[in-house]
Amino acid sequence: MAQKIKFGDVDVDVELPSFDFNKFGKILPIVLLLILASFSFYTVDAYENGVILRLGKYSHTTPPGLHFKIPLIDQVKLVKVDKQFKREFGFRTIKAGVQTQYSKRNYYHESWMLTGDLNIADVRWIIQYKIKNAADYLFNVRDVENTIRDVSEAALRLMIGDRSFTEVIQTERVIIADNAKKYMQQILDDYDSGISIKMVQLQSVLPPQPVADSYNEVVRAEQEEEKLENEANQAFNKEIFRAEGEAKKLINEAKGYAVERINRAKGEATLFNLVLKEYNKAPKITKDRYYIEKMNEIYSKIENKVIVDTRLENFLPMLNVKNKENK
Repeated sequence: MAQKIKFGDVDVDVELPSFDFNKFGKILPIVLLLILASFSFYTVDAYENGVILRLGKYSHTTPPGLHFKIPLIDQVKLVKVDKQFKREFGFRTIKAGVQTQYSKRNYYHESWMLTGDLNIADVRWIIQYKIKNAADYLFNVRDVENTIRDVSEAALRLMIGDRSFTEVIQTERVIIADNAKKYMQQILDDYDSGISIKMVQLQSVLPPQPVADSYNEVVRAEQEEEKLENEANQAFNKEIFRAEGEAKKLINEAKGYAVERINRAKGEATLFNLVLKEYNKAPKITKDRYYIEKMNEIYSKIENKVIVDTRLENFLPMLNVKNKENK
């Protein structure tokens, strides 16, 4: 259909396309139906839950898969329930990897904590959590992320405040992390936050930087003192064990000597009784035999022997020495 259109002082004939409203009316419902269908279905991924709001009010939660919703009435919010989230306290990671980069900014407002003995510890930790209930996560707590950070800080400050500086730095780090996890979970459950705390880990527990050098000197002195004490205890124990060994050796030797003397005395007593028995049977023969045996034992040890008859007046019978002296 031609129509004249005026551009300034010039009239221009423009051919406008004709439009068949009857034909368009037939396909319009089909187009509207396709548009409504495209807005009526939604997909929930494997690691998500879908939270359905009907006219702005919570209706229900859908699992992973393809689902139907009422267009313009239902609104879907997807929540990652199988993802594990991590939050850092006292430090921030800029780039993770083989050479992890950390922010140079200090976070002392998070990490500096007062111990039970009124010292300050620089505590840096991480928490890992998952969303266990998507609806509670979305609607029961206004600002879940800040709530998690506040609860985590409160839990750590409570645990640190119940312990001495030495316990926090050295001996009870695992216990502190475990108790903080339980405390955080209890508070978040009271809030019906839909959060499950999976891990609390203390990354580092150090003295504050301004006093770190002094603290390290004290630690080195304590370690040196402990080393010397251990060496002294080792030397003491070594001497004690040696002395105990010597004492046991002497006692055993004395016991052995005593047993030997007793057995010898018993043997000699038995022998004496046997000899006495035989002596009583023949005193003269027994006496002579023992005399001969003893003399044989004595003379066997002498190399040069001179036997003199006591009834002789002279050693040499050829010389009458005694008669000469009388003359």
